[in-house]
Amino acid sequence: MNTEIGFIGLGAMGEPMAANLLAAGYKLRVYNRTASKAEPLVKAGATRVERPGDAALPGGVVITMLADDAALEQVTLGPGGIAERLGPGGIHVSMSTVAPATTRRLAKDHAAHGNIIIASPVFGRPDAAKAKRLWVLASGPAAQKTTIRPLLEAMGQAVFDFGEEPGAANVVKLAGNFLIAANLEAMSEAFAMAEKQGVDRTAVADLLAKTLFACPIYQGYGKAIAEKRFTPVGFRMRLGLKDLELTLRTAGEVTTPVPIASLVRDRFLANLAKGRADMDWSAIALGVLDDAGLSHKD
Repeated sequence: MNTEIGFIGLGAMGEPMAANLLAAGYKLRVYNRTASKAEPLVKAGATRVERPGDAALPGGVVITMLADDAALEQVTLGPGGIAERLGPGGIHVSMSTVAPATTRRLAKDHAAHGNIIIASPVFGRPDAAKAKRLWVLASGPAAQKTTIRPLLEAMGQAVFDFGEEPGAANVVKLAGNFLIAANLEAMSEAFAMAEKQGVDRTAVADLLAKTLFACPIYQGYGKAIAEKRFTPVGFRMRLGLKDLELTLRTAGEVTTPVPIASLVRDRFLANLAKGRADMDWSAIALGVLDDAGLSHKD
């Protein structure tokens, strides 16, 4: 495998992921719509390119970490897109959280150019990305997954393989984000009830995180929600809404009711209507506090 890797999308997640690849000894060609975000990586040895397609070398590997399906399709499809630029034998590692249907559609375009796409979304916030503690998913052709595995291992603590169906890893990622969002809502409601009954909400969160729900979601998000603390922003609420809408669409494609996803989606939408789109998605708890007549600071 060519050690010069393309990396497109240097946001809160992409930048530390790319930095870990540099630290692992890979050469990077990087692109970001806001060029200044590439400067720390350029100083560390990366080459900044002017167009997204320029990050892809013929027969090489290019990684994308973008905000949504539209952004991914824009850099992948059409003349000068990465599917065309990769040419025969190239590999596109799509680490964005997108619809499985999008990956399946892009897989056909890649195949027309003789290359492939591997879906490889991740679980983890920016601090986990920086510490190389991401949980990395993967689905796509087995041989190419073997080729890129060292790259995935350079960015995360473990890689989970979900077979050769192109969109499978995207399904798992949406399932996980749906479960996180549902738990954010449930914790917000439970702690609001405790507070209105005169019980210390932080003590409740501490108990649950050490006993019945001794897991990262309750230990991290639970503590933040109990303390009504929603900074720093790790994952913006507008992106949480996007993922819930993708979950509803993906479930609908296979006639699977997901009523809890509908409920939580509406909670996100109500918070966006109150100007909270760029707050951390755990700030959906503010909507619960509003409904319960409890105080908070936006």
